[in-house]
Order: sequence, then C-alpha cells, then structure tokens
Amino acid sequence: MADSFGPPPARVEVENLQSYSAPLEGRRGMLRLDFNENTVGPSPKVVAAIRAIPANHYAIYPEYSELKAAFSRSLQLAREQLGLFNGVDAALHAICHAYGNPGDVLLTTSPTFGYYKPCGEMQGMQIKAIPYQLPDFQFPLDEIRSALIQLRPRLLLLCNPNNPTGTRLAATQILELTAAAPQTLVVVDELYEAFTGDSLLPILLNQAGSSNPFSSYPNLIILRSLSKTAGIAGLRLGVALAEAAVIERLNRVTGPYDINSFASTAAIAALGDQAYVDSYVEEVLLAKNWLIQQLSKAKVKHHGAGGNYLLIWPKQAAEFVDEKLRAQGILCRNMAGKALIDGSLRVSIGTREQMQLFWHAFAAIEGLQGTST
Repeated sequence: MADSFGPPPARVEVENLQSYSAPLEGRRGMLRLDFNENTVGPSPKVVAAIRAIPANHYAIYPEYSELKAAFSRSLQLAREQLGLFNGVDAALHAICHAYGNPGDVLLTTSPTFGYYKPCGEMQGMQIKAIPYQLPDFQFPLDEIRSALIQLRPRLLLLCNPNNPTGTRLAATQILELTAAAPQTLVVVDELYEAFTGDSLLPILLNQAGSSNPFSSYPNLIILRSLSKTAGIAGLRLGVALAEAAVIERLNRVTGPYDINSFASTAAIAALGDQAYVDSYVEEVLLAKNWLIQQLSKAKVKHHGAGGNYLLIWPKQAAEFVDEKLRAQGILCRNMAGKALIDGSLRVSIGTREQMQLFWHAFAAIEGLQGTST
C-alpha cells in the first residue's frame, strides 16, 4: 500500500544539537553488567562461521539475500517487510530522518532509552516524554491515549519491556493505541522481548494468517536486535519489521552497504542456532530470580518486571557503589540524574555465577550481613 505519512522531512541545522555518547571505553576484560549485552558471547556456530569466511571475501561488498532469507524464515515475514540496519540505533535514526519534520512531535515515555530524544532532535522534532507512574513504574496508558488525540504526534516510540524500568505493556494494548492513531507512526522497540515474551509479532501473524501481518497496522514498526541474546553486539545489526511501503521509505535514507559481511555471516549463524539463544535466556531468567531473592532477603530496594536487568537502590550513594564495583572489575550503569530513578544502579543480568560475583561484591560494599552467595 502507499505510504501515507507525507513528504520527506526538511533539512535541519545542527549547530545547537548535543552529541549522544555512551561510556563504552575500557570495558574489555571486566564483568559487563552495564549495557544489557549478552555476557558470555555468541554461539560456537557463530564463531566458526566468521572464521570460515575466505580471505578474498574481505575485498567484496556485502550481499544480503541470504541474510534476508534467514530473517524471513525466523520471523515468518516477507523480505519486503524487513529492513536491515547497522544496529537498532541506526534504525531509530533512519526512522526519525525519514518521518520527522521540524516542529513535529515525538511522543515517548520517561525514563526510557536515551537515544530516542537525540534522534528526534536531529530532525528538529519536539520531544514530549510522559513519566511512568510511581511507585511501580506503571505505563501511563491514559496519558498516552490523551496525547495521541491532543498532540497528534508524528512518532510514538515505545520500549517494551522498557529500558531501564522493565515496565511491560500488553501487546493488545499497543495494537489498540496503534489502531486508534492512524496519523502516528508507532515504533515499538522490542530489544528485550525474548526475556518476557511481549512481542507483537505472534498476534499479528495469527490475525493475518499467511497474508500481510501489517495490513491492519500500516503505521507500525517493530525493532529487533541480536545484541541482547545472540551475543553479537560488537558486530552491529538491527532489523525493522513493518509494511513494505514503510521499509521502502526507510531504505531511502540508508546506505546500500551499511551491514558488513562479518555481521551478516554472524547473524545467519545465530538465527540458525535458536537452541543457544533459548539456553542463554533461560540461564539469565534463573539468575535474575536468584538475585531478586538475595535483594529481597537483604531488604534492598529493587525493581524490574521485564528485560535482562534490574534497578537497584543502594543505601550509599550510587556513584560511590558504582566506583567501588568498577575497582573490582564489575561494571553497572549509574542512573544519576535520570527522571524517577535517580540514585539507582541498573544492573544487567548474566549467568548465575556472574550474578553471584556481583552480589558478593555489592553486599560487601554495602555492609550487608547474613546474605548468601
């Protein structure tokens, strides 16, 4: 169907923009509980596939037909409904570039993934962020509904489950919002859905059968990644799932060879080893439950319904605890200055052994007595 979201955006001057930077340096060789990555690395099949790339292939531009076929089989979508990007960050930038005009509203929640805001600002968009509701970080459903009617935003960006609060919104509710706001492109960031099963895709496929699953939701984009489960964050590969007309529009603002051959080869191998992903996800969920038990017994404030991470509020200053953990080779993410969660640490969940290392160090820093490891 035709793209109904209007003309391409106008050019925006960038003199007043601030760069987005994540503290990613100096992390090798440490226990990485700061960026929600896979903490053990990819499947051996992925490593073997990369090592098997012939040296003369390094000199050839990438080809993507096999990669698109692998995603098509895995996700049960037509190739035209798949957009490939150099990480989901690049997909978010392309979405705002393709659809955002100066003065348009980008609606989202707060706190959420920090790159949404700068992507919108690059296009001169107005950012409207509606806070989650305390004390349990409930999704502000009524407020979002009202904003869709009153503001008629160009984009609605939802992270589900949300990073960093872990808040989950039922897939049926997201689809209701999407159907009720045809003038808004609804972008659902599903990077953590594997840990909680919150994906929209099964419902869409069930509704559409073998036909186009986006036929009833032409204003919907779903984002996926292999960074959190399959262990190839360093190779950068993200995928957008949407109506073919939406994918075609995104392709207008991306390069022809943005995915390198190593990432493509790794992704094909990762998609062919679902057993590895399932095993890792199971291990993470068991470790998360174990850590929650330790936090509860020690009466440490924590939160995290979904995703492979928890928010933890130490008794001492979060910056102090973060620095002490780093000195022991353990990285967490300090949430200082972030709305509603200032004073907390976001701790990614790895294996049971890794979380035992974290808990032993954290308990010692906090002076917790009688805690088990």
